[in-house]
Amino acid sequence: MDHTNIPDSILQRKGARTTRDVPREVRALLDAGRIETVNLCEWLVVDQTRLAEVVFAKHDWIAHLPEVGRALEANSQRTTLKDMVAIGGVLASAFGGKRQFAKPYRALISHPSDVVRSWGAYLVGKCDSLRLSERLERIRPLAADRNMGVREAAWMAVREHLTAELETAIALLAEWSLDDDPNIRRFASESTRPRGVWCRHIERLKQEPELGLPILAPLKADPAKYVQDSVGNWLNDASKSQPDWVQEVCARWRKESKCKETERILKRGLRTIGD
Repeated sequence: MDHTNIPDSILQRKGARTTRDVPREVRALLDAGRIETVNLCEWLVVDQTRLAEVVFAKHDWIAHLPEVGRALEANSQRTTLKDMVAIGGVLASAFGGKRQFAKPYRALISHPSDVVRSWGAYLVGKCDSLRLSERLERIRPLAADRNMGVREAAWMAVREHLTAELETAIALLAEWSLDDDPNIRRFASESTRPRGVWCRHIERLKQEPELGLPILAPLKADPAKYVQDSVGNWLNDASKSQPDWVQEVCARWRKESKCKETERILKRGLRTIGD
């Protein structure tokens, strides 16, 4: 990441508490794609139109900028997330073929801007030429990204594909539950939550949550709180439609795994229905 001539005061900033208080110089660097956001307020103020102009010019994608403009204008209510999805869709339309995909994909996922890397997630999500296994392979670096916003974009970008091929997805993601990287383990759980956040529910998992056990069981005593929270939330989602099943699983895990990590997961998972 090239931070030449960027003051340490900016590189080490905590981030403004309101969007209005994001400094002008920080906004300029965010819009130029030279730094990544450090909190939600910064994420919300990025001018993705300007950012697209900078990024597309650098990579000789200028011909596709009018498509970006039309895609953004088509959003009746402009939000940061909707703009990300729209730009990812433009990129997928332009570079979705297998021969064209690799170079733009590498450029996006290695970019200093977390917003641009998120475009990469939606490129993966909206590319029609990828099989599910290929899609997960391409999304993996973004699932492990240092930036939480990119990690959220990663699972949201592929969730509909996971839902459409649920059994295959669970079999593939069960291996991710065994990964050394907690971000990868968390992706396996978070991407398959029956209810999730900012996304459509997975109706089948709401009614048949036992299908998710190959992903969840290896995580029942995970040492990372980031993963524990996701597994607990998964169980809490399921408890709203299948409370008896969740109580049964939690009782079994409590017997099998007598540790504080499991207890933390169970407390979170049972918070709606009680222990």
